[in-house]
Amino acid sequence: MRTYARTIVSIALATMLLPALRAQNSDKAVFPDPEYKVKVDCSKEPMQQGSFSPTPEGLSPYECPEWFKDAKFGIWAHWGPQCQPEDGDWYARNMYFEGDKKYAYQIDVMGHPSEFGFKDWINEWKADKWEPDSLLSLYKEAGARYFMALANHHDNLDLYDSRYQEWNSVRVGPGKDIIAGWESACRKAGLKFGVSVHAAHAWSWYEPSRGSDSKGPLKGVPYDGVLTKEDGAGTWWEGLDPQELYEQRHPLSQDNRAWDWEEDKVVTPDQRYCDKLYNRTVQLINDYNPDIIYFDDTYLPLWPFSDTGLKITAHYYNSSALQNGGKPQVVVTGKVLNDWQKETIVWDVERGAPDAIQKGPWQTCTCIGSWHYDKHYYYGERYKSADQVVRMLVDVVSKNGNLLLSVPLKGDGSLDPTEVKIVKQIGAWMKINSESIYDTRPWKIYGEGPAVEAVNPLNAQGFNEGKLKWTEKDLRFTCKGEKTVYLTVMGDPTEDIIVQALGSKSPQNSRKIKSISLLGSEQKLEWSQSAESLTIACPGSLPCSGAVVFKVTLK
Repeated sequence: MRTYARTIVSIALATMLLPALRAQNSDKAVFPDPEYKVKVDCSKEPMQQGSFSPTPEGLSPYECPEWFKDAKFGIWAHWGPQCQPEDGDWYARNMYFEGDKKYAYQIDVMGHPSEFGFKDWINEWKADKWEPDSLLSLYKEAGARYFMALANHHDNLDLYDSRYQEWNSVRVGPGKDIIAGWESACRKAGLKFGVSVHAAHAWSWYEPSRGSDSKGPLKGVPYDGVLTKEDGAGTWWEGLDPQELYEQRHPLSQDNRAWDWEEDKVVTPDQRYCDKLYNRTVQLINDYNPDIIYFDDTYLPLWPFSDTGLKITAHYYNSSALQNGGKPQVVVTGKVLNDWQKETIVWDVERGAPDAIQKGPWQTCTCIGSWHYDKHYYYGERYKSADQVVRMLVDVVSKNGNLLLSVPLKGDGSLDPTEVKIVKQIGAWMKINSESIYDTRPWKIYGEGPAVEAVNPLNAQGFNEGKLKWTEKDLRFTCKGEKTVYLTVMGDPTEDIIVQALGSKSPQNSRKIKSISLLGSEQKLEWSQSAESLTIACPGSLPCSGAVVFKVTLK
């Protein structure tokens, strides 16, 4: 009996350790093969068949296309109905929290959430000053090589002519196909076109809409998240079902703030919800042919309890491969990726950056203000400056990343004057220095200086942005081939620049320097190279502010 028990224990231990042992003896990742609680139905929008299959290992042959590695800089219009209140991000959720600032704003501006809910804000959103062609022209002048449009947010409104979501921007709100307008303008401008998809989390994100006040004259009166189609008789939304927007036909979660689908905290979505998300997203891919999809999810939508995200991604890769000689030319990004996940899609870091060069291409997403337009950033002069954005771009590119920058539009679809100024200032810097950004690759090290030596760990999705302050003592490197190195000083130099990594016998470099020039300037530079370092005399004048770039040509 004991021998039998020991045998059972040995088998169990071997089973648990086998993946780790395989990982130690192989460079290939060990991919999970979970049992999915919900397997999505693809009958309405068939999944394109091909060399990619809807499993983690089946997506692993993916290779990021060269266009994304070369592009380096994109601009994002994180714009939808939550920009209409002009009171910042997550309005559609936080307006339902009694005591929250957005709840107070809601009461002051539109009334109680039982009487005027987020569905009614959608009706207010008309996008009457939206001019996608002129905006894309501005973004292109700023140096963006790709553009990202919000296809839906956690508020669950599709901003395209959706066959599967009756709450869409063609039927309500603007009465326009927003994604079609963005795509047309993007193609005319010659930029790669992307869409961001956030709707997977509406299920738990909207749960506060079922609440009520704990005190006051409307104590206990339910907010509008409990309304149904039958309640719409005689209203502007007659014929629409609020539950198709709020998605609250399920038990409340233990913790609706939990972002990962942890079944002990969040009630996981049902078959209908998963099928609907799959159909909406595959239609988006088929009808608008995006070059990149940004998923605001830990790995992929509804992972790991459903295969929804895997099937969407397999469809996307196979569809692109069919159009491009067997090799997909599209990109999918997701958050908080581990090593094996990075073999299947591209890692996105929200408002932050890792502290090392990454093996594969990645992206950071950030915003000059709040993700959804917040007028307080404008009146309070709280936007990131162009110089701050430029230094972020340089840092990210030095680590093999791309910068996706959101410039939030007002509810009417226009930019405020400060935003226009910032975008044009970024463009002015890029006109001088873009050769140190586009088509480059990381050098032997990403940088030197105090910020390199500081500790700045990522937190969940990222969120370490702004914790380090770059100065002229901080340097960043990119390169083209073996003989061209771009050295960026992360500030306006006021004294000689000393670069240890470009000494003729440094651990990173064994070549002598042939020439050095300052991008955007014709002035003759004084410099000297020793075995230990390179010294560049402080230039007499600077062609730009915020960051200056020296082009170093090696022999």
